[in-house]
Amino acid sequence: MRRFVPANVDAAAEVMRRGGVIAYPTEAVFGLGCDPHNRDAFERLFALKERPATQGVLLIAASFEQVEQYIDRDAVPPAVLDQVLASWPGPNTWVFPRSAAVPDWVAGAHAGIALRVTAHEPAAALCHAFGAPLVSTSANPHGQPPARDLATLERYFGERLDGALDAPLGGLDRPTIIRDALSGAMIRA
Repeated sequence: MRRFVPANVDAAAEVMRRGGVIAYPTEAVFGLGCDPHNRDAFERLFALKERPATQGVLLIAASFEQVEQYIDRDAVPPAVLDQVLASWPGPNTWVFPRSAAVPDWVAGAHAGIALRVTAHEPAAALCHAFGAPLVSTSANPHGQPPARDLATLERYFGERLDGALDAPLGGLDRPTIIRDALSGAMIRA
């Protein structure tokens, strides 16, 4: 597994632009990421996870501008959007009504799209270098605990993974909360 240091984040982004799957640190665990618009890369990611594609994934970004196109803005009251924007960047994932810009394979069987604008610098730097949001799903085979270090990534995926960003996790003890943007209902605490 190729390792990228934060100073070489552009090389990791280039691997994803070419259809690769990269592991990177998030707020609590390592995530697997790829270009959400590259179906082949997405299918490779799901094969690595051994996860049914109907489950869908969230998208992580460095700024609201990177995810704005994926939200059906006509279905989101301005006050709701203001509440979400007040929580970003940060460890808050929100599920929105999705726009036609969201590839069906990203949402899976879900009507909405889960989005997060991260404040975790290594993940945000990767999104900046890529120039767009990334698929974000925990780095683990389905049913196994998420990887929290490079040794676990190596054990889970070895050379099947195109690389990993070697940087620290964000310090949370569990993955970010997920809430429904319209109702505020907690989906994952």
